[in-house]
Amino acid sequence: MECRRCGKVKRERLEFLADNPFYTKRFAHYVGRRCRSTTIKELAKELHLDWDTVKTLEMQYMRAQLAKAGTPGPKAIGIDEISIRKGHTYRIVVSDLLRRRPIWFGGEDRSEKSMAMFYQQLGEKKSRGIRLAMMDMWKPFRNMTNEHAPQAAILFDKFHIMRHLGEALDKVRKAEYARLSGRDRSFIKGQKYTLLSHRENLTSAGRQNLKKLLAANKRLNTAYLLKESFGQLWDYEREGWARRFFDNWRASLKWQRLAPYEKFAEMIERHWDGIAAYCKPENKVSLGFVEGLNNKIRVIQRRAYGLRDEEYLRLKILTCMLPEL
Repeated sequence: MECRRCGKVKRERLEFLADNPFYTKRFAHYVGRRCRSTTIKELAKELHLDWDTVKTLEMQYMRAQLAKAGTPGPKAIGIDEISIRKGHTYRIVVSDLLRRRPIWFGGEDRSEKSMAMFYQQLGEKKSRGIRLAMMDMWKPFRNMTNEHAPQAAILFDKFHIMRHLGEALDKVRKAEYARLSGRDRSFIKGQKYTLLSHRENLTSAGRQNLKKLLAANKRLNTAYLLKESFGQLWDYEREGWARRFFDNWRASLKWQRLAPYEKFAEMIERHWDGIAAYCKPENKVSLGFVEGLNNKIRVIQRRAYGLRDEEYLRLKILTCMLPEL
């Protein structure tokens, strides 16, 4: 229609239309909901649409989800990094641990500069409202949290710590494999994931193999039992009890000749404050949420394999825990 003021022809804005004027918002939301459980390629084929059209409609849906969720003001945050492609290309993901959803994805790497970008976007007032920050033992995360949210208690993520312990166990396995030969070595060969997995996650055959392995190698048996027992550390509700447990656990390493475990114990000693913080009742948060989010992100990355659009990945991660519209 022709504008009465300027005389130019303009198109009327209709609220029920999507950003792509050939489709309604209702249809865009349908596409967005379907894309939560299927790939763009599969849905485009099913609906006889262009791949780019489906992607555009899904991104509109995800932006609408974020708009409805509102601006975050978190009290407890989880900080983690993800690799978005090969070559140590990282981005930082920050989650609201109480509302159980990601709230920020960004940065250029996992440096202090990138971590500071989150606090700058959050603002000084909301940063001062954070009472707990859970993270791995990466120093730039800790430094920027201490600078921008000094009142927040630092809590080191159990899953990252147990991953370090799993790596120590694997080093012991490799050393034993190199030391032994013949039949003794055959018990270890091909049993890496049997040794590193939780016993309850193993099949009956896997449990039998684990039993044979631990019976055949005393040092691996000791290392395995020490790894399994270390998980008790997060069950204590007082720091004194947790400290006594860790001191006893560390003392049991004496004469065991488990150098990777001794290095692990030294790392725990250096970061003790961030581990002991979990003993306080006010710092009890769901550790399983962080691991669940990491699993969701891995699924998203597999589905979007080869897709270089970082804004699309950002929207997928930030909306993966939000309810459907």
